[in-house]
Amino acid sequence: DLFLMNKKFTSKRFLITGGNGFLGKTLIEKLKKLNCKNIFIATHNKYDLSLEKDVKKIYKRSKPDIVFHLAAAVGGIGINKKNPGKFFYENSMINLNVIHQAYINKVEKIISTGSVSSYPSNSPLPLKESNLWNGYPDEINSSYGIAKRIIHTHSLSYYKQYDFKSILLLLTNLYGPKDNFKPDSSHVIAALIKKFYDGKNKKKKFVDVWGSGKATRDFCYVEDIADGLILTAKNYNKIEPLNLGSGKEISIRKIAKIIKSIIGFKGKIKWLKNKPSGPNRRFLNISKAKREINFNVKTSIKDGLTKTINWYVENNFKLKSN
Repeated sequence: DLFLMNKKFTSKRFLITGGNGFLGKTLIEKLKKLNCKNIFIATHNKYDLSLEKDVKKIYKRSKPDIVFHLAAAVGGIGINKKNPGKFFYENSMINLNVIHQAYINKVEKIISTGSVSSYPSNSPLPLKESNLWNGYPDEINSSYGIAKRIIHTHSLSYYKQYDFKSILLLLTNLYGPKDNFKPDSSHVIAALIKKFYDGKNKKKKFVDVWGSGKATRDFCYVEDIADGLILTAKNYNKIEPLNLGSGKEISIRKIAKIIKSIIGFKGKIKWLKNKPSGPNRRFLNISKAKREINFNVKTSIKDGLTKTINWYVENNFKLKSN
């Protein structure tokens, strides 16, 4: 029975938006290992997902059974702060177009990735799916967070009216090999790895890090999240959102110390307390995902950081030449 179920899954046609992104690449590797042959990747340089005509073209060409919608206009705190209007418009249009065309093209299921930044800033911790609408998100990421929250309304309304299966997964902070290490748009772990690596090579006395280090986050290794996406595609047939993360909180200070130690940077950390560091605490309740799709996190933070740093060190010369 299990063999037949797996065969049924692997023979499906998959469309992945954002397939060239960090999570997308990892998901594609996983699907290929499962022997999925029909994978269509909608790349950013060929298609503009905020334009309906481009999204129609994608569906016409790929004829998917299952869609993993991972594409988004994204960036770290700095870039979000500068472009709130752009992030809101682009992400809203992308999500509306991709989900609507999935319905028009009779897709079996679309799984969209949302963000922990969709949660209200005053949500009780750990963040629980049932609290998603109980307030406004943290100001810095609110335009992005609300654009992602719209997916839930879209999914609910299409399920009520058309019995269409559209699912929102609320993801935590991801890290791992193939992350974005560009200083102007990288997220915290990738940014810290680059800073400490450069600091060691240039024999710096100290490295600057934004904030006080007291803020906590829920960091999850990218492969564990990719497994969660596949489990959702295979096993989840409800419409309510699911949290995917490690379910644990760790301070930025502790993360910085672990990275500093693995890289072997001998200098000091200079905390820039006047710089923004986002919400004080954030981590997810993942009990629903454990119950509904048998989701579990296999990679510890130390193992995950070691793998990520090793990848970065091996690929650093390639990253510089890009």
